Amino acid sequence: MIDSLKQLFGLGPQTDYATLVKEGALIVDVRSKGEYAGGHIPGSINIPVDTLPQNLSKLKNKNQTIITCCASGMRSGAAKGMLKANGYQTVYNGGNWFSLQKQLASNENQ
Repeated sequence: MIDSLKQLFGLGPQTDYATLVKEGALIVDVRSKGEYAGGHIPGSINIPVDTLPQNLSKLKNKNQTIITCCASGMRSGAAKGMLKANGYQTVYNGGNWFSLQKQLASNENQ
């Protein structure tokens, strides 16, 4: 319970998303096609959260690390839950796509 609260409020250990991506993690942007077209993380794939159950076949390897993202973290959190419920082993909620992109870029420049 305490660990869940720490994670919820960002007090737990920070995830190194850049390392996960370097190790082969797939970024799944679950915003609408229009939102995605307006800007997204290079290399990410777009599967809107409301179509995720019908598009699980696009995510063939259930052992591949997946990072979900959206506009605020709400839809990506829901997507993480859906993926975990469907047997995907390692799924992270990357939250806001733009913040995630900045984290990835800042780690690239270090």
